[in-house]
Amino acid sequence: MSTSKTIKSALISVFHKDGLAPIVQKLNELGVTIYSTGGTEKFIKELGINVVPVEDVTSYPSILGGRVKTLHPKVFGGILNRQDHEGDIAEMQEYEIPQIDLVIVDLYPFEKTVASGASEQDIVEKIDIGGISLIRASAKNFKDTFTVSSMDQYEEFLSILSENNGETSIEQRKKFAAKSFNISSHYDTAIFNYFNEDEVVYKASEQTSKVLRYGENPHQKGYFFGNLDAMFDKLHGKELSYNNLLDVDAAVNLMNEFIGEDPTFAVLKHNNACGFAQRSTIKQAYVDALAGDPVSAFGGVLIANTAIDAETAEEIHKLFCEVVIAPSYSDEALSILKGKKNRVILIQKTTELPVQNVRTALNGLLVQDKDAKTDALEDLTYVTNTKPTESEIKDLLFASKICKHTKSNTIVFTKNNQLLASGTGQTSRVDALRQAIEKATSFGFDLNGAVMASDAFFPFPDCVEIADKAGITSVIQPGGSIKDQLSIDYCNANNMSMVMTGTRHFKH
Repeated sequence: MSTSKTIKSALISVFHKDGLAPIVQKLNELGVTIYSTGGTEKFIKELGINVVPVEDVTSYPSILGGRVKTLHPKVFGGILNRQDHEGDIAEMQEYEIPQIDLVIVDLYPFEKTVASGASEQDIVEKIDIGGISLIRASAKNFKDTFTVSSMDQYEEFLSILSENNGETSIEQRKKFAAKSFNISSHYDTAIFNYFNEDEVVYKASEQTSKVLRYGENPHQKGYFFGNLDAMFDKLHGKELSYNNLLDVDAAVNLMNEFIGEDPTFAVLKHNNACGFAQRSTIKQAYVDALAGDPVSAFGGVLIANTAIDAETAEEIHKLFCEVVIAPSYSDEALSILKGKKNRVILIQKTTELPVQNVRTALNGLLVQDKDAKTDALEDLTYVTNTKPTESEIKDLLFASKICKHTKSNTIVFTKNNQLLASGTGQTSRVDALRQAIEKATSFGFDLNGAVMASDAFFPFPDCVEIADKAGITSVIQPGGSIKDQLSIDYCNANNMSMVMTGTRHFKH
């Protein structure tokens, strides 16, 4: 039997009718018999096109408030019959089941209804039964039946209809069937995740995707699954790369700690802040952030928590950077920043971010809650005889926020709301500390009176001793080591202050 099929009959029952009219008109032009229900039937009649109500086929009306319309053997037999199977052919004739070659059905908007904050009753009513069944049935029988399961497919399907006078190939039917199973599996995942409260399982489905130029390196393929347009307005520049996206993610999560605060600017490289400052103007915040490590800033990602003006843009324009992110820009600032053809300029929108982190590991996944804990004044335990001053407390909490978003093991130095240096991703906390001291010294920072943050406890007093000799006067750390007292004793003996938060912030 030929793998090409000519559409002679169609069942159409959709929630979204935008773009449907040209398809219905084309089917009518091709002499296709159209079956339909409810609102879609009315829509087709208003186009002046003949349509057969499904009730005329099943001899049953739409019942239970519309919950049962198409769930009938005469409908599903018409869709699922195998046209090259003698038994099926005989039963179709015996039970007077009409052949259905095309199914155009979409699903109730379950996810949108959940997102709208609707009542549980309204949400439950948006769990499609007939639609999902029709999609699965017709997709299963792709050898004989064509399935259109989303309005996003209307344009492509109309082209197929027009170019081939209603004839479809097995390749086309299988392609659309795959799309249908993608839609049905995504739909079921959304429903399960809405209801699930007890089962420890991981189900995720993301319909929006983007092919990246490559992954971390040119020999690796890379993809992004998600809706960047919901997160940013891209105003200028080249396409974001895999590495850009990792840095942008780190930048957004870090700057979220400073929303609504004084003008704050961060420069990130390889997912870590290499410059960070909070000032009375965004220009000064940028200048002081850049001073933290002007070498690493080359090719970095820049982010601000407030609008970027022309003066700030003039300073940024002197630096080669990959991406600039801000909630808004002045017209003049945009004109300046667009002076570099490839520089990506993003406006960050207010968007709810995932509450879990997911990464591959071995032959599975690691899933955890995001580190949503931000150390605050009420979390501090004052463990030394010398207590931090008011300005030191401010710097300690400032340092703690940056430390939380820096790769472990990490040490962070800050003073006067400025990142002086950090030691990032080291296998030893002592190494992280020494790296931070070396960087601060190389860029001319005076560590006398600066504070230190650590993402985890000190197992020995060596770190506070090294920090003390470098000029650090106050320390914030989670505590929890069986040898905490050794570090406390050193601080007491050398007039250093130390506070403990009780919360570790590892970031691997």
